[in-house]
Amino acid sequence: MIRAEKLIRFEDKIFVAGHNGMVGNAVCRNLIKKGYKNILTCEKEFLDLSVSNEVNEFIHENKPDVVILCAAKVGGILANQQFPTEFILNNLQIQTNVIESSWKFKVKRFLFLGSSCIYPKDSVQPINEECLLSGSLEPTNEFYAIAKISGLKLCEALNKQYAFDAISLMPTNLYGTGDNYDLKTSHVMPALIRKFCEAKKYNHENVTCWGDGSALREFLHCDDLGDACVFILENINSYDLRNCKHFKNKESIHINIGTGVDLSIKDLAQIIKDESGFSGNILWDLEKPNGTHQKKLDISLISKLGWGYKISLLEGIRKTIKEFKEMEL
Repeated sequence: MIRAEKLIRFEDKIFVAGHNGMVGNAVCRNLIKKGYKNILTCEKEFLDLSVSNEVNEFIHENKPDVVILCAAKVGGILANQQFPTEFILNNLQIQTNVIESSWKFKVKRFLFLGSSCIYPKDSVQPINEECLLSGSLEPTNEFYAIAKISGLKLCEALNKQYAFDAISLMPTNLYGTGDNYDLKTSHVMPALIRKFCEAKKYNHENVTCWGDGSALREFLHCDDLGDACVFILENINSYDLRNCKHFKNKESIHINIGTGVDLSIKDLAQIIKDESGFSGNILWDLEKPNGTHQKKLDISLISKLGWGYKISLLEGIRKTIKEFKEMEL
């Protein structure tokens, strides 16, 4: 669904909340690339998104036309297990404040970014949008998932009751420019890239990876998500989604964003090993969890709407390894 006349204008003021993170930075890059120059950001020392009064004052004074909520507390399995309170409380505070304030001060278009972990751990594969709330969540990240589901449902409620033009995007596992490489808090892709690159640099004999490598994961480069955000803002509104007849049983204003292709962590580790130049051994720590076995997204809705990913996994991994090595210099 490519519109002749875009739903947003180049002169619109677009607030990207969380612009310093991997996703927020990718969204800003894509907005600038497509000609949007009136981009509003604010550093954390001047705006704490977890404080309601600060968010209300900022939105009221700056009057953005569009808000994209990229800000969130994120992390891998270890971080989720160690800090469940922060993962649910901080995310609930941030998203509730930004969503409510945007609605209260009549923002025209709103994008909420969630995660594929909102879906039940035993979902039928590939997972479509209707699987939401159809079963139990994966225990290793359920607190983060519950927060994201709450944000999605708040957007849905405001849209249903007040016609607030909010759309939620549920991306698959993300990686790329500006990722977090801290082994205590990172996701699987940056963790593997760091491990193999450092093993090559320091001539280690082995690299140890979590679990048994059998878990299947789908990956999307953050620049593709940034591209998808701009595409949705330009071409799709909540009315379009509610009336697109894609779902058999219910309306929805959330959209899966991914590639529709997954691979095992064992195969991913091998690709990163090869691309990093490491020639040693890969060991597997079977005492560590695998997480959900598979969570490949059904991307038929976003495909029907006219968007598709552009960066292949191999291209994205090569680019990311190059950026990591340059960052380490």
